[in-house]
Amino acid sequence: MKYKLIALDVDGTLLNDNHELTPATAETIKKIAEQGTEIVLCTGRAPGSSIPFMKQIGLDGYIITHNGAATVNIQTLEVVHEFELNPLALTPYLDYCRENGVHFDVNTTFALYVQGAAGLSQEALDLYKQFLVVPKELPRWADLSEPIVKVTLTGQKDEMDQVHAELSKWDNSEFTILRSGDFFIDITHKDSSKGAALQKLAEKRGITADNVMAIGNYYNDISMLTYAGLSIAMDNSPLEVKAAAKEVTASNNEEGVRLALEKHCLEQSLL
Repeated sequence: MKYKLIALDVDGTLLNDNHELTPATAETIKKIAEQGTEIVLCTGRAPGSSIPFMKQIGLDGYIITHNGAATVNIQTLEVVHEFELNPLALTPYLDYCRENGVHFDVNTTFALYVQGAAGLSQEALDLYKQFLVVPKELPRWADLSEPIVKVTLTGQKDEMDQVHAELSKWDNSEFTILRSGDFFIDITHKDSSKGAALQKLAEKRGITADNVMAIGNYYNDISMLTYAGLSIAMDNSPLEVKAAAKEVTASNNEEGVRLALEKHCLEQSLL
């Protein structure tokens, strides 16, 4: 079996636009895992909002979360690796958000914090609920007991386009400023990416890049697509993402993940 490790993005890739994992896709992934292939979700989500999909399929192993900032063992919840952010260096970014009315949240590996959590609008609460998250009140930096791994800025697409353009002009030597969706901008450690985390996990498992497959749909997936021996972009991906991949499959609403896996993994095992 050529592909020993398969990395799957979640939103816009594994899930359809209703944030659903279809039964047929889940069954295909389960069959491939039963052949001995290791499946890892590689997502911008936190562990709490991605582990349920692993369990729904019946998978063990690891998840790469927060766009590569934290890798977690789903059985033990052990943090295998995380990229910690410098809180003091984050302060200008949070000040910018406050001054310009940009919503932001601060993430440790397992928790999400929002300033004024008790006063969040129902619209904001519904958005967090889609990602299986309950925000907590943001404390002082000194009162955070876990490392910060990600800050996410959220807003309408045109607003995020403008914010991303402005922040890209800053001295971002400590951070990666990354569009993780039309409505999201993530601030992570400069060395943090899905590709870097996937490479670390593959090396830990003794797997070379040639034996890794990755499927994704957005800019935050490009690093893992360029690392993997076989990279597949969803049809709903931007052109730059498609250009970074070796193949393009159907969209997330057309079970593109299932079709790609059947083509490259399931069928070859039955020959």
